[in-house]
Amino acid sequence: MSCPLHPKLLFLCLLISLAFFIDPSSQHLEVKKKLMREKVRQMFYHAYDNYMTYAFPHDELKPLTKSFTDSLSELGNLKLEHLPTDYNGSAVTLVESLSSLAILGNSTEFEKGILWLSENLTFDIDARVNLFECNIRVLGGLISAHLLAIDPSNRLIQGSYNNQLLRLAEDLGKRFLPAFETPKGLPYAWINLKNGVMENETTETSTSGCGSLILEMGALSRLTGDPRFESAALRALRQLWRMRSSLDLLGTTLDVVTGEWLEYSSSIGAGVDSFYEYLLKAYILFGKEDYWLMFRSAYLASQKYFRHGHWYHEANMWSGKPTYWQLTSLQAFWPGLQVLAGDVAAANLSHREFFHVWEKFGVLPERYLLDHQIIHPTMKYYPLRPELAESTFYLYQATKDPWYLDVGETIVKSLNMYTKVPGGFASVRDVTTMQLEDHQHSFFLAETCKYLYLLFDDSFVAKKNYIFTTEGHPIQVMSSWHEKLPESYFSGNWTFSKSGAWESQASALSLQVCPSIAPNSRRPEQQRESACHVPDKQIDHRCWSNKECGVDATTCRQRSCSGVGFCGLWNPL
Repeated sequence: MSCPLHPKLLFLCLLISLAFFIDPSSQHLEVKKKLMREKVRQMFYHAYDNYMTYAFPHDELKPLTKSFTDSLSELGNLKLEHLPTDYNGSAVTLVESLSSLAILGNSTEFEKGILWLSENLTFDIDARVNLFECNIRVLGGLISAHLLAIDPSNRLIQGSYNNQLLRLAEDLGKRFLPAFETPKGLPYAWINLKNGVMENETTETSTSGCGSLILEMGALSRLTGDPRFESAALRALRQLWRMRSSLDLLGTTLDVVTGEWLEYSSSIGAGVDSFYEYLLKAYILFGKEDYWLMFRSAYLASQKYFRHGHWYHEANMWSGKPTYWQLTSLQAFWPGLQVLAGDVAAANLSHREFFHVWEKFGVLPERYLLDHQIIHPTMKYYPLRPELAESTFYLYQATKDPWYLDVGETIVKSLNMYTKVPGGFASVRDVTTMQLEDHQHSFFLAETCKYLYLLFDDSFVAKKNYIFTTEGHPIQVMSSWHEKLPESYFSGNWTFSKSGAWESQASALSLQVCPSIAPNSRRPEQQRESACHVPDKQIDHRCWSNKECGVDATTCRQRSCSGVGFCGLWNPL
């Protein structure tokens, strides 16, 4: 294309020429993303505004009757006039919405929410709550919002913020601690916020309930300097891992007092799902290699014993033989986790199978029988779950394949077509008839809308690394939270040469050197280890079982693994 030399026409010609270098498909993609982002924004505010109008400050909205429920505790069965006089509402949906408001850039509503919570929210109430749910929804929501509030780059706070959310989180965390007072450190599933563990409390809990606490409680310890929260969650996680079978599989439910498994069927679905998720995300957030080693073993076992083509069935934890051939909607998180683990090809294949089921029914049924290709007769509901949207977001981030945007658009259309009502968004009771149920779960605002929004507008995660908790609350990955070895580290598996230099490949055992001539001497050439010495498996002396510990160089005694995961001479003579 040639351009005239006339100045006025030359400028116009150059603009036309430039248009030839702009990919029209790229332009279309950006227009589509902007349009879909605004549709998701409208969805969020339709759900949020109705909650604030008809349910706040209670836990969750009932959109069909425009009323409320306090779903995290036994208070959910009581009517307004029967609530305790000191109960002001725990505003779970507000807590859950704070990080979504931040991502949508609504600093005004974000700051208003913080102000209300700091002045009104109390956990000193006689209410029995589910530890796992309260941890991921309330504690996680408070911690995430606190971190967003103190980050000056977000510009979310115009007034003063004095760590009010962190103080609330710390108070809640302390109320969790009595749940861990069991023989093996496995926490009770239920805790009374005012009175601790109730008399005759059930001792049954799930693998997720015990093993999905480390992100929130670990972050709380890092922020407050109080190690009790992370220690309690880590002890429970380690104990759970010790209870795995020889196949590296874990059951679904267990007894926290006896430490015995109650349900032997193992899977990546309900009751176990977030256990896998938190192993990998804890490794990313805290940098402990232990978490990666556990996740790698558990992931390889899942591929060996659960995977059948692109699907994942359930298997007996002891034998590895299939037990139930069924898809559960919670499993749809798995492709997103596979993306984080780097297994993108497998993630893509699994994701497509979940989406095919979504297309077949319009939404994702809670349970689908793979061997019969039918919906489970008693689990036909869809409670606005976010897992498919979550995995779609991760896969688009990893591949930038526009097909995932089409998936997101389909999800948005389905939600608006089947679940949107004047009072918010209602759960689906039966996906075969699209009969609705009077419940808008808080995770619809915390996760479903959030992941859909991030799919079409990823500016929030473009410049910083975040992990998202199992409830969709972002926590920034910070190097200061990562464990590091001391700069001067002495390994018991190394010895000195006569010159004082390290001989990193030579151990006292391989050299058959004698015990130290002068144990208290600081002279390098005299720092020898006995011939009986067997080094610990890990250089930092971390361990999961006694077999990873060696033999002490001085006493020639077998070392053992402590309850907090370090090799040492813990057993008495």
